[in-house]
Amino acid sequence: MSVEIKVPTLPESVTDATVAKWYKKIGDHIERDENLLDLETDKVMLEVPAPESGVIEKILVKEGETVSADTLLAVITSDGAAKSEKTSGKETKKEEPTSKKTSATESLSPSVRRMAAEKAVDVAQLSGSGKGGRITKEDIEKHTEASAKKETSALAASEMLGDRTEKRVAMSRLRARIAERLVQVQHESAILTTFNEIDMKPVMDLRNKYKDMFEKTHGARLGFMSFFTKAAVEALKKFPAVNASIDGSDLVYHNFCDIGIAIGSDRGLVVPILRNAERMSMAEMEKQIRGYADKANAGKLAMEDMTGGTFTITNGGTYGSMLSTPIINPPQTAILGMHNIVERPVVEKGQVVVRPVMYVALSYDHRVIDGREAVLFLRVIKDALEDPARLLLEV
Repeated sequence: MSVEIKVPTLPESVTDATVAKWYKKIGDHIERDENLLDLETDKVMLEVPAPESGVIEKILVKEGETVSADTLLAVITSDGAAKSEKTSGKETKKEEPTSKKTSATESLSPSVRRMAAEKAVDVAQLSGSGKGGRITKEDIEKHTEASAKKETSALAASEMLGDRTEKRVAMSRLRARIAERLVQVQHESAILTTFNEIDMKPVMDLRNKYKDMFEKTHGARLGFMSFFTKAAVEALKKFPAVNASIDGSDLVYHNFCDIGIAIGSDRGLVVPILRNAERMSMAEMEKQIRGYADKANAGKLAMEDMTGGTFTITNGGTYGSMLSTPIINPPQTAILGMHNIVERPVVEKGQVVVRPVMYVALSYDHRVIDGREAVLFLRVIKDALEDPARLLLEV
C-alpha cells in the first residue's frame, strides 16, 4: 500500500514553508516516526515524520521549493504492503514502464556496480552506451575523466585569478523574515535609544556566593539573565507604557509581562517568550531560558514558543559587544540591550575605584514612550541591580 506524505497543518499566520532538507532519498527505507524532511517557515523549523515504516517510492518536491499546507511531498510503500505482496504468491508481477532509472540502476552487472561505488558515481545521471541502454565500465570511466578535467580546469582558473571564488545561497526564511521586520519597524516607528551604566559588583558578589547552592537546590545555573529579567519586570510594573504594544491606531496595555529573550542560533536570532514572567521565580526563569537555548540550537523551537511577547531583552555582551542600539521587535514598544562587563574606573565618594561595569541600552518607540519614562525605566533597572535586595522587596 502506498502512503502519501503531505505538508502538515502550518502554524497560525504561516501560509507556506520551504523544503529545507530531505533526510532520505528514493529507494531508502524509513522507520515509522523517523524524520523524513525539515520544513522551514518564517519562524520555526518543522519536522515531517513518516506515518508508516516503508521504502521511499517518490519524492515530489525538491529542497528549496516552497510548499503550502496539504502539498504532496512524497510517497512511501509501507512495509506491511511489501510483506503482503511477498507472501501472497497469487499476485502477478506488475509491469512497469522502462525508465532511465530502471536501466541505469537495476540492470548493472556486479563489476559495473562495484566500480560505480568505488568511484562514487551516481549512475542515475549517466546515459548507458551498452545494449538496451545499459551502463558499462567505459561509461563510468568517461564520466570520471570528464569530472576530473572539469575540476582541474576550475582549480586552474581559480589559481590564475587568485582564488576569487564566490558562493551564492538562498536567504533562509528566518533571515528574510528578520530583515523584513527590521526594515518595517525602522520605517514605521520613531526609535530612540537611551543609555546607562550599571555597577555589576553587587550582583556578581551575590551570584558567586550562592551559585553553587542555587544549582544544587534548583538544578539550574544562576546566570545574569534572570537578574535582568526580574529587574525588567519591576520596571515594567512602574512604567506600563514600556510594556504596551501598538495595534493599528490603538495602544494596548498588558497587565502581564511576557518577556522575549533573544537567543542566537545557527539559523539566526530567535526570541522565545517567558510567559507571565512576573509570576516566575529566578530558578524558573533560568530553567526555561536554558531549555529554550537547547531547543534553539537543535532547531526544535515551536511557533507557540515565540508567539506574542510584550517586551524583549537581548544580550550582545555574550559576543563581546560593548554598546549597541537594539531594534524594537514589533508590535512591542521597547527593547533592553545588555552588553559585556568590563572593569572601568569610577568615582565613589571622591575616590577613583575599579568596578565591573555594564552599559545598558533601552530602545523605545517615541510615539508611545516619552524620554522621561525611558530614562526612569532604565534607572529602575540600574537601582535594582546595584542593590539586589530591591528585587526581593519589590521596591
